[in-house]
Amino acid sequence: MYIAHIPLLKIARDLHDVPRGTERFEAYIKTILNHDQTDAALVPLVAMNPMGREHVAARLDEWIALDGDARAADDVREAAAQIDGDGDYQHGLVIMDDVRGGWTNKYSSDAAFRFGERKARAREKWLTTALMVSESASLEVLRAAIRTTLWRAAYRLRNGDAVTLRDVMIQEGQAAAFAGMAYTLEADDLDYTRYVITPYLESDAHPVIMAALYGDVAAHSLGYPPLGLSANAGFALAKADFGQEQHEKRLRSGEDTERPSLW
Repeated sequence: MYIAHIPLLKIARDLHDVPRGTERFEAYIKTILNHDQTDAALVPLVAMNPMGREHVAARLDEWIALDGDARAADDVREAAAQIDGDGDYQHGLVIMDDVRGGWTNKYSSDAAFRFGERKARAREKWLTTALMVSESASLEVLRAAIRTTLWRAAYRLRNGDAVTLRDVMIQEGQAAAFAGMAYTLEADDLDYTRYVITPYLESDAHPVIMAALYGDVAAHSLGYPPLGLSANAGFALAKADFGQEQHEKRLRSGEDTERPSLW
């Protein structure tokens, strides 16, 4: 799998220097579309808020100060070398406005990139790592986000889209292990989460999946019935129950490696 990182942070930042309103929106459309304006050329920027205010520009400045695109290129190169897969892809970063973006809910936007329906065929050659404006810029956050993005892409190539809660948890448990992500959930909370989630593992209902993975705060923000779970409880359980060693063997060999008891 060959993945070329395309620098987009400066492009997004320059758009914020254009006065808000029609002038900026027209500049945004001209920037992201292809020459005949039939489709997006810079697909990751479709997810940005073109009317973002000063807080978005400030966060972009933080990422640019960290040399975010250069570091992202290194992270993409490192992760791609560790993943088996076919095809050539482009990768880009986008800062999503989950603070004052009128149509951006932090949880549903995050979920769309993790396990949302596959985009139009013309856009499948782009991989997008979304970073929330509510989260401070750091190289650790960047590396983890990129590694999970690339792992999901390879996982989908091999296994198809995750549909049920079980599918999503296997995918996300592997992605978290590959990225070295840590979730702070106590052992008794993990046991409780396992007890609550197990009856729903075969569900493909979006409200159930969201409540199980993101917890009650997210469920309430989206108007979904809560399940009595802590923040990100389902993701923490997926990481814990998948284990630390199996993810590379499973993807590289294609073997149906033994799953922990939850699965």
